[in-house]
Amino acid sequence: MNNKNSNTADNFEQVREYFVKYLESHSQRKTPERFTILKEVYSLNHHFDIESLYIHMKNAKYIVSRATLYNTIELLQKCGLVKKHLFGGACAQYEKAYNYTQHDHIVCIDSTDVYEFCDPRIELIKQSLEETFGVKIKSHSLVFYALKNEENNIEK
Repeated sequence: MNNKNSNTADNFEQVREYFVKYLESHSQRKTPERFTILKEVYSLNHHFDIESLYIHMKNAKYIVSRATLYNTIELLQKCGLVKKHLFGGACAQYEKAYNYTQHDHIVCIDSTDVYEFCDPRIELIKQSLEETFGVKIKSHSLVFYALKNEENNIEK
């Protein structure tokens, strides 16, 4: 299931406007580098790590430092435009999050594949947990770790 937003110019313009309002309301600078990074993040249709984004931007001839990239991704997280995932690997993975649709992940531990899915039964479990514990769950993270290659599934 693909929960990514379309990459239409209208959608990006909404994202950009949201970011501008956030920066203004938090007395942050509206730098060209921040908007370039935002544009590159929203051009991606997959999870990414900061180092791969840095390399992608360098290959596209953008002049951006790693520090600026890390700081901007952190800012995008704070304003809700990027979501961070810790899938158990060496580095965090990120995905765009404007109009984020709650979904879960299957991470293949013998490849780089990450699958997204949404199962309505998880919503039922969430409601049951809320009733049982008297809480209101605002979000959750569910990750299944799987083997993709058939030969790795044979018990030894």
